[in-house]
Amino acid sequence: MKILLIFFTFYLISGAVRCFNVSGYSGGSVLVDSGKLWFSDSPKYMAKLPEWRTIINHTKHNKWINEGRFTLFQNNERNLMIYIRDLNQHDAGRYQIGPDGQSIIDMTLNVEEDSCCKVSNRVMVNIGETASFSCEYSQNHINHSKIIFKEGKDSVEEMIRTYTSSTIGRFSGYDCRNKKLIILRITAVTPDDGGVYLCGIWIYRHSFSYSIITTLHLHVITKVGVSSVSGYSGGGLMIKCEHPQYKTKPKYICKESDGCSERKSPGVQDEWMENGDVSLYDNTRAGVLMVFFRELKAADAGTYRCGVNVSHYTEIFTELQLNVKHDFSMIIIISVCVILLLIGGFTLTVWKLRHKRRDPGSVQINSNDDLPTIPSDGLLYAAVSFQKHEESLSDAAVRFSKDDVHCDYTAVSHCMRLN
Repeated sequence: MKILLIFFTFYLISGAVRCFNVSGYSGGSVLVDSGKLWFSDSPKYMAKLPEWRTIINHTKHNKWINEGRFTLFQNNERNLMIYIRDLNQHDAGRYQIGPDGQSIIDMTLNVEEDSCCKVSNRVMVNIGETASFSCEYSQNHINHSKIIFKEGKDSVEEMIRTYTSSTIGRFSGYDCRNKKLIILRITAVTPDDGGVYLCGIWIYRHSFSYSIITTLHLHVITKVGVSSVSGYSGGGLMIKCEHPQYKTKPKYICKESDGCSERKSPGVQDEWMENGDVSLYDNTRAGVLMVFFRELKAADAGTYRCGVNVSHYTEIFTELQLNVKHDFSMIIIISVCVILLLIGGFTLTVWKLRHKRRDPGSVQINSNDDLPTIPSDGLLYAAVSFQKHEESLSDAAVRFSKDDVHCDYTAVSHCMRLN
């Protein structure tokens, strides 16, 4: 009788606890369908054994409970799903999960190392174009079915499940086994297609199933205009990007020719902020991003996106072509100005000299140091008379006299005392 009671108790306990093992790869994620119902009215918990470290502490929600990298949620079949992101070796071990007062899930997680599943891809595509991206899987899972999910606000929806290839509407999935790649293609992309996609293999067991997945980020961008600006090397340049319909949305500028790898944004609104070699101001009243290049360089030239983040995975931008010129024109202008100043100065000097020559007054020179040596023939002074004629210079007359001095324009007299 005791043996029967022990057996019956063990049977009840074994029925109340569901035990299973799952595997994932370091850097990747794992998504588990526990096969147990969600029970919306029951708080949920999740703890790491054997230390009983609490991860989710008896939290109640209709369908989605998130704590850091760990999420419990209800799928379309109303089953309890377990989602653990960005796995590392410390995540390996036993977990106990369940709704309060319901059957317990005892899950053992193995975390393996494989270079295939560490990369989180990021794809940017223009609205209306075709998005195509892929994720790699391990050789160990080449014969498993492939699956693609999309992560929503409070859900993870299955998009495509395929063994070789499958197409549903604008979405197509392909298993390229010779390259160990799962390829997802989306035609005529819309803003609603932006978001997080989960791509991986699907492993089915009798009472549960799980997926080893890689994360894909799809950003949908819309070009709303094209513009061009120019500035001079070494000078400053102010650029204004107008987005009046998105006044309070975060704005940015990035260099498209560099793959927009570095996005510069003010970080705060209605305040000037420095970011590297530029200053930025997000004017929320006008919906304008002002970008000031403090000192243009030749390397600044190129194509830029001046955009706004409408949502986390949707953005619009104006394409901006920045041309940086070397200021040869200014050098030419300065040179011409200098030449004109020199010509003006020379002309003024000549005019002053001619004006002095026309003055009937005389200038008395008393300095002995500047006088020429007097010849020994007793010449006390010399008078040079200039007669104004229209004839050539050869007709000009020069007369020297000891008695009278005649000068039509100016007179220079010199008096000396002989020893």
